[in-house]
Amino acid sequence: MSSRTALRGSALLAAALVVTSCGGSDAGEAPSAEGSASPSSSSAFPVTVTTAFGDVEVPEEPVRVVALGWGDAETALALGVQPVGASDWLAFGGEGVGPWAAGEYDQAPEIIETLEPSYEAIAALQPDLILDTKSPATPERYEALSQIAPTIGQPEGVDPYLTTYSQQLDLVGQALGKTAEADAVAAEVDQAFTDAAAAHPEFDGVEVAVAAYGSTGFGAYVRGDGRVDFMEQLGFTNSPEVQALATESFFVPVSDEQLPLLDAGLTVAFPIFVDAAQITGNPLWQAIPSVQAGHSVVLDDLTLANAFSLATPQSIQYALENAVPLFADAL
Repeated sequence: MSSRTALRGSALLAAALVVTSCGGSDAGEAPSAEGSASPSSSSAFPVTVTTAFGDVEVPEEPVRVVALGWGDAETALALGVQPVGASDWLAFGGEGVGPWAAGEYDQAPEIIETLEPSYEAIAALQPDLILDTKSPATPERYEALSQIAPTIGQPEGVDPYLTTYSQQLDLVGQALGKTAEADAVAAEVDQAFTDAAAAHPEFDGVEVAVAAYGSTGFGAYVRGDGRVDFMEQLGFTNSPEVQALATESFFVPVSDEQLPLLDAGLTVAFPIFVDAAQITGNPLWQAIPSVQAGHSVVLDDLTLANAFSLATPQSIQYALENAVPLFADAL
């Protein structure tokens, strides 16, 4: 895919610009699946990463990385590092990554359970770094993981699961000694948003309601969620009526009586473990003025919906390529 190639190109370019020293590395004994860290980053160590659980020191350049948090594996891959173990939060199967990251592994990782990981299985992989930047983030989980290897949790002051794409990229880049590569990947994604917004000036200032429907009914996302951040980077403005419902959570329930609040210049809806027809066939949904006017998009493509949810460098590029035309058509 062209976006994946661009991301890899940016990381390689950044690596070439990193000033290297003549220090040695012990990574030469590692198998090919482990030798993903570039020699240029070894001079960065030791590094100290500030997290919600305190400062974490990574003493040497990691060569056996286990990526447990939501999106951690794809973020590491975007920086040229192939985890030996990873969690598959969205049940992709296989290597545990979305189709936008297919082919980025030379050797498939050991798949680790998400909510209740096997610490024995993780320890058996002999990791020298564990990434857990977007997860349940309980003290018990962190304590157990940190007994195995240096563990990078979410940023300081950030609640479980609320690590943003940019925070995740920054943390993973620091821990891997690849801050220059992380900056290059971030610039690549930012430019993709800039280009998409410039190509669609009609998005600028349009109010958007970003909704979801699942087994408990309708809800809506507010600022702090990656889906809303995505839309606002394209120039949209999150619906003030929806934003007014915000609490400490990134998601607010919307009762059937409140459903007219989802009326906006553009209304976007994500099916959550339900068929999209449960949204489009719902008379209450059909009665929303923006839906009646054709200014709505229901993301019935599970792959595209997952790309939004994961919010990694690769999946964001995929979402831009495939969702922006749908928004333009709806307007």
